[in-house]
Amino acid sequence: MKRYPYAFHIALDGNGINGLEGRAGNCIFLFDPADNSYAYKIRFHDGVGGGHATTVDPTGSLGFLGNAGQHLLVYDSRTGEELDRISTLRFEIPDTSLRGSTHAVWLDERRFLTAVGTHLYLFDAKDLRKPEKIAPHGMALVHGMNRTASGRYVVFGAMDNPARGRHGEAREMGIWDTVTGEVRRVHLPATCWHTIPHRTDDLFYGVSFRVHPLDRGDYHEWGMAWLREYAFEVDAATGEVVRHWSAGRDIPAHINSDLTISDDELIFCNGASQTIVMIRLDDFASFRIIDERPNLSEQFANRRQVATQMYDVLARGGLFTQTHHLLGSLRISRFALVDSVHACKLSPDQTLLFTANRGLNHITIYDYPANTIRLRVRMPDIQEYLPVAKNADPRLGFHHGHLVAAET
Repeated sequence: MKRYPYAFHIALDGNGINGLEGRAGNCIFLFDPADNSYAYKIRFHDGVGGGHATTVDPTGSLGFLGNAGQHLLVYDSRTGEELDRISTLRFEIPDTSLRGSTHAVWLDERRFLTAVGTHLYLFDAKDLRKPEKIAPHGMALVHGMNRTASGRYVVFGAMDNPARGRHGEAREMGIWDTVTGEVRRVHLPATCWHTIPHRTDDLFYGVSFRVHPLDRGDYHEWGMAWLREYAFEVDAATGEVVRHWSAGRDIPAHINSDLTISDDELIFCNGASQTIVMIRLDDFASFRIIDERPNLSEQFANRRQVATQMYDVLARGGLFTQTHHLLGSLRISRFALVDSVHACKLSPDQTLLFTANRGLNHITIYDYPANTIRLRVRMPDIQEYLPVAKNADPRLGFHHGHLVAAET
């Protein structure tokens, strides 16, 4: 059997606009740059909802499928087959159904840290039933998690919390010191769902995810905010914001998903704005963009996705009471009526950028830093894996990704 140097793991949440309410599955996309050959394995898991993010243990054998549905799910990273699952409701009952264990950080080949309810927990992947409760995190709703270069600090973003009503905006990120056990909150002017650590220093980055609560108070069904976006550089040891980048709202950097990083650039993909933005680390000001905005013919060719997108947008809030959000969303998406890149990871040697476009249901591998397309693969329809109507939206529902290279 052929061996592939790269395995791109991508969480799947099905064919709707709101992945936090969708299905749960995983895609493993295998790739060999020597001849551009590829293969893939796709699994959906019954009884689990809101598939969101994948991460793989340091040995490359166990995968964690984070989700918004209050389950922990561990899978075989070679086959995608489920190995174990457990309901987190036995440990804590959340104040909102969006408070799930969406992200995790592996501390070694068996133990991973994730959030359950209002606390951080340490789990053994071989025995999910006896976790260690680490500390209260004090955050609105813990989201994207990473470990800094030294390994000492675990850093995380936060989602806005619908249980707190109009006061649920989470303008903060968090830091857990693995040595002292202290949890520190970093207060910010804008919410950051996702984080990425610096490659060598104990710095980390968050990119703003700015939304408006619908009907002035519902952060469960939010609308995209036509506002400026930010990127923050934070010192993990002190919690100090060292530098920040602020982009005019006309710059297509809205509703980011995956963050990744090179020696020279902070890289993040934007599902609403159809782009991948790359900010220079030396000045934290200049930037460049990969634009994946579909033209009219591409949107027509993907009209089932467009129809679902438009219907789901209108189902989130009143057509007449939320008109300002709808108009702002059109500007954010640059009038593209389908979402875009949600997974984005750079290879360890910094030569390949792996991406997954949710709206157009394709995986693209770019040569980095040239940003030229090496390979683009149209992925199969969801109808091949689930009993979905033939004329329904065919998207698999790509969300966050995790890249495993052969050397790991």
